[in-house]
Amino acid sequence: MSKILVVEDDSATRLLLKRDLQLEGYEVTVAKNGEEGLQQAVKIRPALILCDWMMPLMDGVEVCRRVKATPELSSTFFILLTARDSIADRVLGLDAGADDFVSKPIEPNELLARVRAGLRVHQYQQQLSEANQQLSQTLQDLQQTQAQLVQSEKMSSLGQMVAGIAHAINNPITFISGNLDYTKNSFNDLIELIHLYQKYYPQPEQEINLAIENMDWEFLKTDIPKSLDSMKVGASRIRDLVVSLKSFSRLDEAEIKQVDIHADIDNALLLLEHRLSGETSDNLYTDETSKIKVIKEYGTLPLVECYAAQLNQVFFNIITNAIDAIEELALSETSLILRKGQISIRTKLLDENWVEIAISDNGEGITPEVVQQIFNPFFTTKPVDKGNGLGLAIAYSIVVDKHKGLLECRSSKGEGTEFLIKIPTRQQL
Repeated sequence: MSKILVVEDDSATRLLLKRDLQLEGYEVTVAKNGEEGLQQAVKIRPALILCDWMMPLMDGVEVCRRVKATPELSSTFFILLTARDSIADRVLGLDAGADDFVSKPIEPNELLARVRAGLRVHQYQQQLSEANQQLSQTLQDLQQTQAQLVQSEKMSSLGQMVAGIAHAINNPITFISGNLDYTKNSFNDLIELIHLYQKYYPQPEQEINLAIENMDWEFLKTDIPKSLDSMKVGASRIRDLVVSLKSFSRLDEAEIKQVDIHADIDNALLLLEHRLSGETSDNLYTDETSKIKVIKEYGTLPLVECYAAQLNQVFFNIITNAIDAIEELALSETSLILRKGQISIRTKLLDENWVEIAISDNGEGITPEVVQQIFNPFFTTKPVDKGNGLGLAIAYSIVVDKHKGLLECRSSKGEGTEFLIKIPTRQQL
């Protein structure tokens, strides 16, 4: 049943209009002046308004203007009842937003025909509005799907490449690492043998003495073991990186599994160590100032059932954003006293069903307007060559859609940014 509002100061006309419209099956509300008409319009949200032009205090043109200026009433079909027939008067009404006119004295059949036509127009407008909303939602869903497909393909290719590189590196580094101990032991044996020669043949030939001086023997016998130890440390670091890369890609594991959240965060930090240590900075400041300090406040967490490889993406993307924010602030810093870059990672068990991971930085922070859009696909505040606006959109989809969790961004300008992740300890399949 369509709702119609009749605004008419003449009581007899008001009652006749109400009777005729109710007989046609419409739900009719009446008002005796413009002010009351506006109040009723806001209250009942009619599909159509019949309003007399000539009324005291507020005429129909002003009522029409105010109705059309109210967002929730702007689509209401508005008919002015008037005895004015001049072109100038009709133009005035149209400019105020009137959709149609009914001349006085009112002919009932014409009135009902115009009401039916007006309600059809209103219905079409409502259908068009709903279609536009559906199209807007469909577009948003398509953008989200596109972002997921792009990122999924990127991560799939990256994971395969990482797994291949890790496998290719693993064999030679294992060979090098295994032979370093053997090489060091063999070198020590040679040193002992040379010491025996020096003990029993303290006066070698001149040619041997010259060779010993040229090779700087005293330095060599202490430096080579140190070099071998350094190689051992380097080989161990490469092996750790290989393990982290394999763990990060997780191509050889079930899609859903129980994982140690802290180990996954540490893997992401290890892969980003070169940026945290300032090795890729522009060296605008000293090595010490370009380093980013990571503070970890890990609570006691159980193993969490999750899509491990995808959750790794979330940690990697959010920590990368934190590093970007700190570097951006450092590049814009003009004071001689520079703010030390710092990332804080805190975890805790909320209850037996939920865990919380908070990752914050002490960068410049972002405005509330940006916070509202930060998870939208393709939204980014970074230059074109540094970001495509997919990272946080994908992170949101992974946490919220995939894990049925929560992902929030809390920030204010000049106060840094914090991302709060809450995920269930068990996935409901």
